[in-house]
Amino acid sequence: MIGYLGLALPILLVQCVRLRPNAPSDQWIGDSISAYYWTGAVPLFAGLLAALSLFLLTYRGYDNDSHKYDRGAAIIAGVAAALVALFPTTPPRGIAALPWWADWINVTHTVAAITLFSMFAVFSLWLFRKTAPGEQPPADKKWRNGIYLLCGIGILASMASAVVARRSGRSIFWPESLALIFFAWSWLVKGQALGSIKSTLGAAKDRATK
Repeated sequence: MIGYLGLALPILLVQCVRLRPNAPSDQWIGDSISAYYWTGAVPLFAGLLAALSLFLLTYRGYDNDSHKYDRGAAIIAGVAAALVALFPTTPPRGIAALPWWADWINVTHTVAAITLFSMFAVFSLWLFRKTAPGEQPPADKKWRNGIYLLCGIGILASMASAVVARRSGRSIFWPESLALIFFAWSWLVKGQALGSIKSTLGAAKDRATK
């Protein structure tokens, strides 16, 4: 679910705003993923982040020597996801800020978003690639480690691209979306999602034929 939520978030936000725009200008609010807070997609934005936060906060990690690091990174990421939802970014151009909004809220949002993406990179670059000391990883583990490395580098590159785009006044929607896609890819590979889907469908088929 964590991987699927990360993968679906940008896609669902764009489609939701097309279905329920507050104004014609809402048809494409491409400033950032967080800018969708100020559109008709706000329930979806806050709800998906709340779900992501809940799954991360309850994620137990693997029962090995890295357990405490898995839990620590997940807790930090879960808290950051909740803060991103609770403290919105600066309203996009043309949208009036609500009376309660203040500059410190945007600062909190930005710090939380950077923390969240940084934890995604930590999972991909370090935690997912760990192997027990003295143990030689099997061939499939080496293959998956390559994917985790690629995804981790992709997350960091996307974050750097977002910083450059923001400083030049351009949209950071695509860099943020790419970072989420890289994270989702690495998490789904780690969770062997394709195998889980196949086994679930197989079990459902067996029950249906009995």
